[in-house]
Amino acid sequence: MRHVPKVAIATLGCKVNQYDSDALAQSFRQAGFDVVGFDDEADVYIVNTCTVTQTGDKKSRQLLRRVIGAHPNALVVATGCYAQSDPERLEAIEGVALVSGSSDRAAIVEAVLKLMQERQPGAPPLNIVSNVAECREYEELSALGSAERTRAFVKIEDGCENYCAYCKVPYVRGPVRSRPLERVTAEVTGLVEMGYRELVLTGINLGAYGRDFGGSPDLADMLVACASVPGIRRVRLSSVDPRDVTPKLIRAMAITETICPHLHIPLQSGSDKVLARMNRDYTSSYYQEVVRAARESIEGLAVTTDVIVGFPGETDEDFEATVAAAREARFSRMHVFAYSKRPGTPAAGMPDQVPEAVKRERSAFLIKVGEELSLEYHRRKVGSVVEVLVEQAKPGQVVGLTGDYVRVVALGAAEPGDFVRVRVTEAEAGFVRGRVEA
Repeated sequence: MRHVPKVAIATLGCKVNQYDSDALAQSFRQAGFDVVGFDDEADVYIVNTCTVTQTGDKKSRQLLRRVIGAHPNALVVATGCYAQSDPERLEAIEGVALVSGSSDRAAIVEAVLKLMQERQPGAPPLNIVSNVAECREYEELSALGSAERTRAFVKIEDGCENYCAYCKVPYVRGPVRSRPLERVTAEVTGLVEMGYRELVLTGINLGAYGRDFGGSPDLADMLVACASVPGIRRVRLSSVDPRDVTPKLIRAMAITETICPHLHIPLQSGSDKVLARMNRDYTSSYYQEVVRAARESIEGLAVTTDVIVGFPGETDEDFEATVAAAREARFSRMHVFAYSKRPGTPAAGMPDQVPEAVKRERSAFLIKVGEELSLEYHRRKVGSVVEVLVEQAKPGQVVGLTGDYVRVVALGAAEPGDFVRVRVTEAEAGFVRGRVEA
């Protein structure tokens, strides 16, 4: 019997990385591989790395070493953003056979097949990292979803040219490359036919979609096109910067029923001084104006956000401005990050680095503020009936998400992928409870 090679892929980091991993898995299936879980026995293990923070770097290295120790005879591959940023560091890990960056993903399958046939014990790693700064076209790799999920991510853009002072992403993802609209809608159509009920449009800098096309189509055009695919129930945006929440985008969300009333708009700081040092191109007041305009037009809109605390030079007054901005915006959910120094970024060399103890204290405080705001948002749901896409089900209980990105745990029966109506009875900071209505 012919041996069918097995590949396992682990993903660290963002939703774009998850999409890239799904696309890579699809490429391996087409090459005759079985795709198995990362804890299963496999011939090839791939770690799709992350370098957004020092923690991402550390977790990437730890996972590589763990899989090499557990499966010394397997072929181990490091790919993704950390591999793009510091390939030599990953090549130095004994047992890594292949290092590939954040572009030219199609070359990974070819390289793996070659190594499986030709690699000699003790041979140095093969490095196929290319210069991502020279990439000018979107690399077309279709993920076609994942069998375990009711929601699918659809990547429409890669790259970023914002160069925020704290961020390595533009250096490891390259310039903006938009995916042609017709290719995206073709993938969306295929995912709907496969039974996916909700699709999430994602990208490295989602709001930059179309700029390399001369601005047309733009993100609003793409969103409406995807939301208009026959059979689609929900389309959601992942993350959009404040300057990219345009009147056109707000209008599209307001009038298109299948677009989820949810915007994830990174705030990062409520201090104009800190925002300027971060090289963010907006002020705190501009941010609040965007949120107000969106809420006035989009019924039932939830706004979630990211915030960085402890950026170099952040004073107590700056932090207090961030707390005040968060409360003014009434976020339904906040992701709080302590600033992480990234080598090669402007912020890494800034004076007035904030002590780690202060970062921890501010993070803990802001996380509590975020929990208070989430609880306040969820309490407003009590007594109402919400539509929930079921993601998990066990006897007598279902778990899923509303259109405005609220986690719901409800008594009742349904199957993953079903839409059910739930009457909300209780609110907690992380989710709401309720009962499925007939």
